[in-house]
Amino acid sequence: MMLLTEVKNKKTASEFLEVAREIYRNDPHWVCPLDKDIEAVFNPEKNELHKHGVCTRWVLKSDQGQLIGRIAAFVNEKKAYQPEQPTGGIGFFECINDPEAASLLFSTAEKWLTEKGMKAMDGPINFGENDSFWGLLIEGFTTPSYGMNYHHPYYKGLFEAYGFKTLYEQITNHLQVMKPFPERFTKIAEWVANKPGYTFKHLEVNKLEAFAKDFAEIYNDAWQNFENFVPLQTKGILETFNKMKTVMDEKLIWFAYINDEPASVIVILPDANQMIKSFNGKLGLLEKLKFLYYRWKGVNRMRAVVMGTKKAFQKHGLESALFIKLKEYVIPMNQYVELELSWVGDFNDKMLSIHEATGATFGKKHATMRKLF
Repeated sequence: MMLLTEVKNKKTASEFLEVAREIYRNDPHWVCPLDKDIEAVFNPEKNELHKHGVCTRWVLKSDQGQLIGRIAAFVNEKKAYQPEQPTGGIGFFECINDPEAASLLFSTAEKWLTEKGMKAMDGPINFGENDSFWGLLIEGFTTPSYGMNYHHPYYKGLFEAYGFKTLYEQITNHLQVMKPFPERFTKIAEWVANKPGYTFKHLEVNKLEAFAKDFAEIYNDAWQNFENFVPLQTKGILETFNKMKTVMDEKLIWFAYINDEPASVIVILPDANQMIKSFNGKLGLLEKLKFLYYRWKGVNRMRAVVMGTKKAFQKHGLESALFIKLKEYVIPMNQYVELELSWVGDFNDKMLSIHEATGATFGKKHATMRKLF
């Protein structure tokens, strides 16, 4: 007899975090996300989606009292009614390789979402933006970068057995930093970089608000025609930039302007997972000191969190010029080996073409799945 408990106090919240450590205890590739990052998702003071949404979570134990699974369910009122049917979300799913245990977790979330008026659920997704904790890993079971989901290979079978179908796939490609770009790519990039009226600037921490405003303008124009798009507000972007400060290198975040109009952006961060791998999710004083040391020492992998170009400028080659600007800074450092370009939906042909043009190679594949009730 399995015991399912809704998280409603400190003890169950702690058990929710502990489940993942149990499930991946012997997996050398897994990097435990920071407890504080997961807790922030469920904290109304730290996650503004609680203002127009609801969420809950459960922990599953075996009859011997061992932690064997967990799941969270949420309704984001801004996005729930965009698909054909009202659609909620599930995420932070972890489970032993047992279809019965997985089914109990999924059905509990489904029942809760049904009571909230939902007719379907997407998962595994985040109760927040899709740049972190989003998608089920189905190919490329290597060490994840910061914010990217990692799962055991058997999870796909658990989702499919319950009736989830793939909604879209998320492609992550890897770029070897020291390998020269293809000749055609370089020629286009250099031609674009020298065009009159085209300027390129890296982010400056002391001008965060101005850059957040430019980011919002570019992002909201670039993504407006994608399904389920919700515009980003400058305030939210500023908060995200401020959170990034702990790992941010301002010369890895570049903006392109055409006659002073914000036109294109790429946001790249050093991979914090290389700094926190040994922390096991904790961030006490010792871990903070280690983090400062690792940050000073530097890591050898970066992650491209987001790229975007305004619709009017999407055939201007701006992205290639931004990559060249990055290389001009990164190569002399002789520090970074790999850039992870993550993640691009299989529906985003333009961005996948840019990945291909850089000479990037396949890294991972995640799936965003949907179960109709």
